[in-house]
Amino acid sequence: MSRLPPLPALHTFLITARHCNFTRAAAQLHITQGAVSRQIAALEEQLGYPLFLRQARGLALTREGQDWLPRVQQVFALIEQGVQEVGGRSATLQLKAPTCVMRWLLPRLMEWQALRPDVPVELTTTVQHGVDFRREGFDAAVIYGAVPNAGQQVCKLFDEQLTPVCAPSLLDGPLPLRKLQDLARHMLLHPSRDEHDWQLWLQAAGVNFELQGPRQHFETLDMAMAMASQGTGVAIGDWALIGDDLRSGRLCMPFALKVMTGKGYYLVSPGKAVAPGLAQLMAWLQARSAGG
Repeated sequence: MSRLPPLPALHTFLITARHCNFTRAAAQLHITQGAVSRQIAALEEQLGYPLFLRQARGLALTREGQDWLPRVQQVFALIEQGVQEVGGRSATLQLKAPTCVMRWLLPRLMEWQALRPDVPVELTTTVQHGVDFRREGFDAAVIYGAVPNAGQQVCKLFDEQLTPVCAPSLLDGPLPLRKLQDLARHMLLHPSRDEHDWQLWLQAAGVNFELQGPRQHFETLDMAMAMASQGTGVAIGDWALIGDDLRSGRLCMPFALKVMTGKGYYLVSPGKAVAPGLAQLMAWLQARSAGG
């Protein structure tokens, strides 16, 4: 009987085949690129044929690799099914959420853990605003956008409401910020590469003059809020996500207008039924959202 390939090597093959890139596979596996390359080479040597074509722009599966992939996927699917059926799912809830919602979510999850240590949550953060439960092994995920499609358990957290914010010192500084026209004299801070949020709010506010002043773009909401709190300029942000900054006085709202975008943040779980612990967490978060 021929020796079976080691399971870790098959898992490395599966992840590498998913990315067709040693570097990205190494990042997901939390090992070095060299370790991935060596495991694949050892597996190919044991099998007696190559699984990948090494190309200038990355990897491609050979014919044998394409034949192997669905079989390896089936093996790991059976193992996962066995773990769930024989041992039951882990008591720890696996939750995914975009980094921008951490300001709102993390304090509430810490409160939840204090109240319900019997239902622990392991949180994975990402820059993505969506989730693919067919490929990602999370119990639930916070997503941003329109109302999610049917077929999922959905817990609405809050609607997106845009409003400008700045350091309190900016209101009565050398260039006072008291009326809409004063925005033309201040740097506008954008929490993303596009300027859609500011444009949407200015249109709702009825601004009919061109803002030709300086502007700065950031990769994340946190970066934009940090710069705004230092008095650098006026940022646009989601009212719910910056509530702690407003309550602490680090930031203030120079104008009362909050503009609904039609989008929001939702905690979703695949399927029509969820485990009791997750159902309790979803209900608790929804109640906390309604209570502020």
